[in-house]
This record gives sequence, structure tokens and C-alpha cells, in this order.
Amino acid sequence: MVAPLGDFSRLCIHTMTTKPWSLREAALAYAKAGVPGITVWRQHLEPQGLDESASILQNSGLEMVSLCRGGFFPAATERARQKTIDDNRRTIDEAAAIGAPLVVLVCGAVPGLPLNEARKQILDGIAATLPHAEQAGVRLSIEPLHPMYADSRSAVNTLGQANDMIETLASPWIGATVDVYHLWWDPALEAEIKRAGPSILSFHVSDWRTPTRDMLNDRGLMGEGCIPIRGIRSWVESTGFAGYVEVEIFSNEYWAWDQSNYLAQIKRAFLEYC
Repeated sequence: MVAPLGDFSRLCIHTMTTKPWSLREAALAYAKAGVPGITVWRQHLEPQGLDESASILQNSGLEMVSLCRGGFFPAATERARQKTIDDNRRTIDEAAAIGAPLVVLVCGAVPGLPLNEARKQILDGIAATLPHAEQAGVRLSIEPLHPMYADSRSAVNTLGQANDMIETLASPWIGATVDVYHLWWDPALEAEIKRAGPSILSFHVSDWRTPTRDMLNDRGLMGEGCIPIRGIRSWVESTGFAGYVEVEIFSNEYWAWDQSNYLAQIKRAFLEYC
């Protein structure tokens, strides 16, 4: 069900959406603007350290939705793969320290490594990480990425592939993230959302610009592109999902804006198109 006009109760914004702001600036601005949820990217923890970051978030009044990002499991050597598993365990510890109940996984890929092998390494890496997640009380969420990133960012490119992994892992501590930017093109999306059901742990929105000027950093505000956001949201919510609608926009254009003005535009677009 689409939120009533003026209802921001399920709006969450990623700190990468307003990348120029520090964690403190973002938390203060979101709270002042009536945005209740925040998803933090790890690089926004680094300048002031984990303890001060936790204090900023705890004092902000915002709800911690998730920490981005873990993953990047595939690697050319066993030693490198173990290093990524260790880093994912640190990410889980960071999430627990700041009160985030979820770590979103961008699963990774290696140029030249066959996709089937990369997917096997991803599955093995998540399996090795899950016990630590359970111990910390932090869930993990596989985020499939658009196929244009299959060379170096993620060998998991459809929700169907994520669902296969979730079913294989058979753990209540693993689920999926539906990001409309990455999945809107998939003709099987509605069926795979239904299949995912309660394993959908988070929902991300932005829009697909035509033409796209940069493969990574040219996402649009909701309503600027061709993604049927409300339709996809209705499929997700038909599974019983009642979590936050998270605005995650990578944009060189919008990062150059006055971020307070940009935040106002995010709120407008959320009401009109989400």
C-alpha cells in the first residue's frame, strides 16, 4: 500500500545518497526534515570512528535500518577469499555496534573469473560468515546488482539467483534486498518477489535515467526515469514486507547540489512516485 500523502513514516535515506554530508550532518538533517530512517555506509563511519559514530546515531532519534556494505567474496586466491570473510565479520561487528540489524551484501565479482565459480565463492563466503552474523544478532541480505556490474561488482544479477542461494543456505539470518534500479528490467521479477516472500529484508528505490551518463553515478530521483516504482513496491508489499522504503541514489549531479535542497527534492519525489 502506498503511503498516504505527507506520510514519511517509512522513508529511509542512505548516507551515500547525500554523500557530501558527514554522518553527523546527515543525521541532523534527516531528523530535522522528519525522515525517520537511516542506512549508513561504512565510509561514513571512518572519519570519526566507530564509538563516536554510534553516539551520533543513538542521539539522533533516527532508526538504524542497515549498514552498507559487506560482500565482495570472490577472489583469485584462498588467502584473499579469507581476507574478505574476515572483513565481512568486521562489518557485522560494526553493524552491531551502531545498532544496525542488517548488513547489505554487494556480493562481488572478479574480471576473468567465470561467473559460476564466482557464485560458488559467494555462496561459500556467505556460509562462512553466517555463524558470526547469528552470534551478533545481525542479519545479512543479498542485493542482486544489474548485469552491467557482473564483471567486477556482483555475479549475483537476478533475484532468482539470490533466491537460489537463500534456499541453499537455509538460514533465518540470510535474506534478499530488492533494489528497483538493479532489478526493474527482469521479466521474472514479480514471480521471484513472490517466491522470496518473507526473505525480503530491504527495499531500495531510485530511478533509471535515459540516457544514463555514468554506469555507477547517474541514478535519478524517483520519477525521473522509466522504473515502475509503485508497481514493484506493490509486489514487494504483497509478500507482507512492511519495512522502510530506502532512497539510495548515486549521482555526481546531485552530490554537487546544495544537499539541503536535494533532501527537499527527495521528500517530494518520495511522496509523488513511491
